[in-house]
Amino acid sequence: MKPKRLRMRKYTCKEYIKGALESLKPPESITVSEWAEKYRVLDSKTSAEPGPWNNDRTPYLKGIMDEFTNYETEEIIFVKPTQVGGTEAMNNMLGYVIQQDPSPTEVVYPTETLAETISNQRLQPMITSSEPLRRKYDANSSKLELNFSDMFVKIVGSNSPVGVASFAMKYLFIDEVDKFPGASKKEADPVSLAEERTKTFRGRKIFKTSTPTIRTGHIWSAKENADAEKHYFIPCPHCGEFIELHFSNLRWPGKDKDMVEAYGAESIKEQLEALEPDPESEGLSDADRAEFAFYVCQECGCVITDLQKQQAVKRGHWETVSSRTQFVKKVCFWINTLYSPFVRFSEIAKKFMDSKNDPEKLQNFVNSWLAEPWEDTRLKTTKELVLERQTELPAYIVPEWTKLLTGGVDVQESSIYWTIRAWGDYITSQNIAHGQAYGFAEVEAVMNMEFKTLSGLPFVVNLCLIDSGHDTDNVYDFCALNSEWALPCKGASNPMQNHFKISVINKDSSKAYGMNLVIVDGGKYKDMIAGRLRKPNGRGSWMVYKDCDEEYAEQVTAEHKINVKNGSKVRQEWVQKTSHADNHLLDCEVYAMAAADTLGVRMLHLQTMEEQDREAVKPPEPPPEEGWIRQNDEWIREG
Repeated sequence: MKPKRLRMRKYTCKEYIKGALESLKPPESITVSEWAEKYRVLDSKTSAEPGPWNNDRTPYLKGIMDEFTNYETEEIIFVKPTQVGGTEAMNNMLGYVIQQDPSPTEVVYPTETLAETISNQRLQPMITSSEPLRRKYDANSSKLELNFSDMFVKIVGSNSPVGVASFAMKYLFIDEVDKFPGASKKEADPVSLAEERTKTFRGRKIFKTSTPTIRTGHIWSAKENADAEKHYFIPCPHCGEFIELHFSNLRWPGKDKDMVEAYGAESIKEQLEALEPDPESEGLSDADRAEFAFYVCQECGCVITDLQKQQAVKRGHWETVSSRTQFVKKVCFWINTLYSPFVRFSEIAKKFMDSKNDPEKLQNFVNSWLAEPWEDTRLKTTKELVLERQTELPAYIVPEWTKLLTGGVDVQESSIYWTIRAWGDYITSQNIAHGQAYGFAEVEAVMNMEFKTLSGLPFVVNLCLIDSGHDTDNVYDFCALNSEWALPCKGASNPMQNHFKISVINKDSSKAYGMNLVIVDGGKYKDMIAGRLRKPNGRGSWMVYKDCDEEYAEQVTAEHKINVKNGSKVRQEWVQKTSHADNHLLDCEVYAMAAADTLGVRMLHLQTMEEQDREAVKPPEPPPEEGWIRQNDEWIREG
């Protein structure tokens, strides 16, 4: 007997019911990279390769995008060169949020004008070309507020503090953060303002991406403060070892000479002469030499071509290279242009050679191609360089060549840093003591000590400059009471024509009213310190005492000179290498050098020359008869 067939009645489902049931469906269990391959379509107007998104084209972005779905991660930092797909990865995360987890979201760009342009040319085309996003999108949305059926996306420029901090959000995306303006006197910096608005949400996510500029820039500071840092490793097609691609392993004919010319040294000519001739580069133009560029595996020494690199990148993965805690909430990803599928090795070599003789172009290459912060290595100082300048004299002993002693004091909120330096002919100098005090009484005691040479010749501090930028009134009062050896000083707000100038304190209520105030161009003195630090110990060198501590060496080299762009103008400035590095003892040394300058340290050798001239021009010896006449002077007069 055949079983009875059950008859099912078909009921029509109205569209609004279907829509309601659709909204009750749970989100798909997919990652951001899977969402992108399934729903993202690149627009022909803004992409060099339009069509469905393919993770194999830029495989290094997959790990970055999928970190977004790691529930433990709160902040993702992507330090990148230009044109490797960082912004598109951010757009994929945004599309994922709109479809998978509708929540208040903000996207921040450097300027409001740029925000409008990207909204028109990238974000809205991305939404309309993706069917699930298009269904939720309100086509009447404004450029800077994209409305959806269950959420909205606020798009702002960082130059509008009100827009950045206008509402609470769960998801925050920040693009090209190093181009944002800094904090003002009235407002915190835009990044901090935006991050504050995410605090009320559990499961919040912050994504920052940018090409770096300097070490104290937003993105590099975020990298240094991340809980974990990841780099991309690829398998060598020859030995199979996983390696990280470094610019130093890129080779082309005559590269060594190019590197010396670009990064410089105290004696570039000698280094160039020391390099062996490269017959492969003779008679070739830079463009020709670039075409021979190839990569050398650091593990086996074999040559890796562009085609081999492309295949190896597809099999690569992200590895954690540093971790600061087992509870990772901030993850940083770093990559350079060598991994890009859109750039050949020869293009990187040619770009470097085109840039090597122009500091501004070289900075752009280091930032935009190598994804590294810029520092001018010709004015780079290191703690190792300081420790190389140690002499045989211990602390508190004055060198025999000393003509005068000066001090420098930097006043901070919790303590006071001080240094004492000996000076001789040709601005030869040596630090004989430095330290940290917790009150002006300690400073007064150390600056009034008697210091001696090994032969017992005594010295005291001739002049000490004390920074009056912090705790100004107390500094003025202290200098007024110790005017025989102390003067207040202040850093110049803009570069000056001279290294220092003498001003006058005109504050009526101060005990120091009418007293000299030394205005110091710190940049010029830091140039002098950096230059003299490279000289070997001896005449004209900037030296330190035996067994000098590393903390001092780190502080006096805590800054480097880099190109800083202000509007359309570019100028070189000394800035801290890292945002948290202490540079107080460097400031002390600047003030000690300025104090020596006011006492005429540059003219000391002329005084020595005058003394030598006087000794050289001695009156001639009198003849013997003159001595007899003197002895018989009385007899002559009597006669």
